[in-house]
Amino acid sequence: MSGSPDPSRADLLRGSLEAVAPAAHDLVSHFYALLFLRRPDLRALFPPAMDHQRDRLLAALLRVGASSDEPHELRRYLRGLGRDHRKYGVLDEHYDAVGSALIGALARYLGERWTPELQAAWVEVYTWAAAVMIEAAADDAEDAPAWWDAVITAHEPRGRDIAVITVEPNRPLPYHPGQHVTVETPWWPRVWRHYSIANAPRVDGRLELHVRAVPAGWVSNALVHRARVGDRIRLGPARGGLVLRGETLRRTLCVAYGTGLAPIKALVEHMAQRQLAHRAHVFIGAKYGTDLYDLGALSAMADVYPWLNVIPAVTHDRSFAGDQGALPDVLARYGDWADHDVFVSGSAALVRATAHRLTGELGVAPQRLHTESLDGAARGTVLLRGR
Repeated sequence: MSGSPDPSRADLLRGSLEAVAPAAHDLVSHFYALLFLRRPDLRALFPPAMDHQRDRLLAALLRVGASSDEPHELRRYLRGLGRDHRKYGVLDEHYDAVGSALIGALARYLGERWTPELQAAWVEVYTWAAAVMIEAAADDAEDAPAWWDAVITAHEPRGRDIAVITVEPNRPLPYHPGQHVTVETPWWPRVWRHYSIANAPRVDGRLELHVRAVPAGWVSNALVHRARVGDRIRLGPARGGLVLRGETLRRTLCVAYGTGLAPIKALVEHMAQRQLAHRAHVFIGAKYGTDLYDLGALSAMADVYPWLNVIPAVTHDRSFAGDQGALPDVLARYGDWADHDVFVSGSAALVRATAHRLTGELGVAPQRLHTESLDGAARGTVLLRGR
């Protein structure tokens, strides 16, 4: 679609978000109360287990107001949301109800600050955003399903709380190594969680997922402790920007924490298949040696490919024969990484700490650093180039 919100209203919109921030929790509650009062049929899209999705929806709506003067980036973000909404059963008509509830909630909690001018600004930006998402969903529906049905073909427990799961989609699921898919299990309908794909594309179309069961994690615990070979699940389309693009790659540094190893493993497989890397170092961090659940597979690859160097490190296991210490410290001991493309995957806190160290004393240019957190989204892509 053409057009974009009036950039002169951006400060007005951001000011309204700053003013309502102290009442954010009440705003969320009132938003959903209005939505379900006016459209009780939409409750089915938000079952009790979907607190995460509820928060994500309103956060997305508020981001529209905060970033209205960045239409190109905002459009890319909204198109991704529009495509993702398909698997939840969102229809074009639902956007009007959501917009009405948003305007109603903002009006209530902004009080006297809610002026005709501010209302016009919010109506304009939301109308534009809804149109972008609706268009993206329609475009996506032309050549892709809302989800893929898949069967579990292998389920390998790795310790008490991790499983390596292989699934076979009912039709080819296109993706780039390093991306993730969302997963819905039959035990928790409409509850989707994302997991990175741990392999480069295969001829048989199968995907390997690494899942750690987390406390109160409904989907993760079902996949690790309840799922068995033959069970059927649903997969959402591949998303994420922790990917390689191009044909050649200079020296590469990959850093993985826990099941953040999955996208890193897929990238390494891809480099091996395409003969892309001049030299690749893969650092894998864990608390204990027993937590290095897929070290054997990476070490076997290093035995085959002389350009690949795999370095495991632990923080709480003095009996471990390899490196000791937090990965940022281990990375510093190995030298300067300024001439490398860097990929980091793991929990948000560990990714932030590693990124801070790499772009600080270890000399990595921010544009060379590409990250994905297990509780967030991938940021950035890298254009592969020779050197």
